[in-house]
Amino acid sequence: MSKIAVIGTGYVGLTTGACFAHLGHQVVCADVDAGKVERLSRGEVPILEAGLEELVRAGLNGGGLSFVVGNAAATSRCEFAYLCVPTPQGPDGSADLSYIEDVAREIGPALPVEAIVVNKSTVPIGSTHVVERVLGREDVKVVSSPEFLREGSAVHDFLHPDRIVIGSDDHAAAIRVAALFEGIQAPLIVTDPASAETIKYASNAFLAAKVSFVNAIANVCEAVGADVREVILGMGYDKRIGFEFLKPGPGWGGSCFGKDTRALIRLSEDAGYDFGLLRGVIEVNDEQFDRVAAKVEQAAGGSLERVVVAVWGLTFKARTDDLRESPALAVAHRLRAGGAIVQAFDPAVHDDVEGVDVRPDPYAACEGATVLVVLTEWDEFRWLDFDKVRGAMREARIVDARNLLDPAAVRRRGFDYQGIGRS
Repeated sequence: MSKIAVIGTGYVGLTTGACFAHLGHQVVCADVDAGKVERLSRGEVPILEAGLEELVRAGLNGGGLSFVVGNAAATSRCEFAYLCVPTPQGPDGSADLSYIEDVAREIGPALPVEAIVVNKSTVPIGSTHVVERVLGREDVKVVSSPEFLREGSAVHDFLHPDRIVIGSDDHAAAIRVAALFEGIQAPLIVTDPASAETIKYASNAFLAAKVSFVNAIANVCEAVGADVREVILGMGYDKRIGFEFLKPGPGWGGSCFGKDTRALIRLSEDAGYDFGLLRGVIEVNDEQFDRVAAKVEQAAGGSLERVVVAVWGLTFKARTDDLRESPALAVAHRLRAGGAIVQAFDPAVHDDVEGVDVRPDPYAACEGATVLVVLTEWDEFRWLDFDKVRGAMREARIVDARNLLDPAAVRRRGFDYQGIGRS
């Protein structure tokens, strides 16, 4: 059992703390928001993430997990301090390190002798040395251990990872961090800090490229009369390609892909390399938002002015309540810009969203609508009463931007159906 301090109780920090407590470590999570700390101490988890609330409550009940206000209070007796604070995107696309630097400056004097600081946040290449400099402690080692957590399956991804990456110039420190994961069966990559930090950016950029590629292929399929589902089937069985992330849709989004791809472009520029391929990935994604909005406009008869559009799904993916950089919102805002009245339902969204009339159920979202557009792949949308949906709508038209619904089934109920890359 090791003593771990986790700085930051956001998506990554809370998952990291709860999972380490589950593995048997003594974990103290710190946050500057006293109200949030109080709620977490009662087992109230503010984010939608499968299995996370159960782990937090189990950690609290077992005494292996606690929450405190203040970063220095959490680190004063720790062996490891995990930095899980935001690194927001700056105006030029680079990652803002001010939060990490502020935390390092604060905890530096409080850290015990020979403690190890672990960068868990997604940070620019070279950030390990930045933290070392700010800490000003020769006895404290800094290690990079990037997270690869997917929203909606973060607990599973932490406990059953594809790989564990640890970057350090000090081999002994790297081995100490690796020992924290004892009992987890996964490939272990011990490398230098710059390589560990690059692995994170490169992984997200490649996944974004796969999504942009399959969306471009879906557009080709529409142009030539092919069915993107059959094309993906033929591609996915190639082991060099695989099926993961070959799902056409309204575009990619979320808190990582956009930020990390733009940060990698900026890092490449600073190093003298023009990453044109990755620029193209972002351009294709932006074009996809426009194409989906144009599909809805076409389905509405060529104009969106004062047209009621029903939207199913607002979060950037199913099984999460995260609206950050959501492609669904990007499309909804384009519809609003075209003059549409947007009525939306999402199982995880209950508060108002700017420019969108959030309704209490999917049928209410369809009241008086000319077009229904599916923008997030919530599985429950498949099994709704489409006779009731049609009865609520002014016109029976569907644009399925996630290829979620069965075209034959909804057409039998009188709907005009359009998917992405399929007839």
